[in-house]
Amino acid sequence: MAVLKDHDLAGISAGLKNWYGVIHNPNKYHDSGCDPYVAHLAAYPMIKDKLRLTIIDGLVAQCHGGPARSPRWAWPLNSVMVSTDPVALDSVAWKMIEDQRQKLGLKSLTAEEREPKWIASAAKAGLGENRIDRIELVDV
Repeated sequence: MAVLKDHDLAGISAGLKNWYGVIHNPNKYHDSGCDPYVAHLAAYPMIKDKLRLTIIDGLVAQCHGGPARSPRWAWPLNSVMVSTDPVALDSVAWKMIEDQRQKLGLKSLTAEEREPKWIASAAKAGLGENRIDRIELVDV
């Protein structure tokens, strides 16, 4: 289960980025903000054909200073996020991080040149939806 957090190279670390834990030497795939590497990994048949549910731990999220734990930038989101669409879930996670960054007066990830472009690449590869206006959120 992924933890919702900022990532200094990838922009965010959430559901799809969490798959870096299954590959050898993931550090070799952080160039260009992990784009298109996260999308390519998620499209790999051993992942794509078996992935049914993505869960993100958002009990305490982090909007800056990641991926290492940085209590200064953590906030209680009190959420567990679940989706059958990993791209949609990461898109929502990105928005939540951006919303918190804005509340704290931090620059956006795009302004910091850390936009998680790999989310759009994953959508382009047919792995899910990345347009927030087309994602249905259900709060239970």
